[in-house]
Amino acid sequence: MLQWFKHRSQAGRTAEELYGRVVAAARQECFYRQFGVADTPEGRFELVALHLFLALEAINPARTRSNTDVVQRTIEAFVTDMDDCMREMGVGDLTVPKKVRRAAGAFYERAGVYRMALSQAADDDLIAALRSFVFAGQSGAADVRSLANYVRATVSRLAGRGPQDAFQALG
Repeated sequence: MLQWFKHRSQAGRTAEELYGRVVAAARQECFYRQFGVADTPEGRFELVALHLFLALEAINPARTRSNTDVVQRTIEAFVTDMDDCMREMGVGDLTVPKKVRRAAGAFYERAGVYRMALSQAADDDLIAALRSFVFAGQSGAADVRSLANYVRATVSRLAGRGPQDAFQALG
């Protein structure tokens, strides 16, 4: 029984570190200055969701019990972070759970779209997905193609990584 606690504790630490790297990768200045992502709560959410997807996809193919636990705990860290962010932005206590559920649903929606787009050899679907989510409502100079290139390069860089070292390759 103690092994279960030890395993769960290790998965939690790995997930927290992985999620911290996801957020750090999403906050890189190049996304906002070079690619033209809006430095707003919505733009930051989209980049966190994109990087979370990339990190989880990298460790998902090896569906061991340990990886499943890390994936689940990382998603829990994301949900907790969304809850904290909404409270910091002054969202009312009664509204926070609904907005957090919407944010989690938005992540899963984006993950499905990104997964499908990345399964295609051409970048048309990926560019459309990034334009729809990351650059939604923007009329400025967005460099969607460069972001699509970044996403493809990150997928390649993270391929085959286990949860223990996926966070080291992010960013």
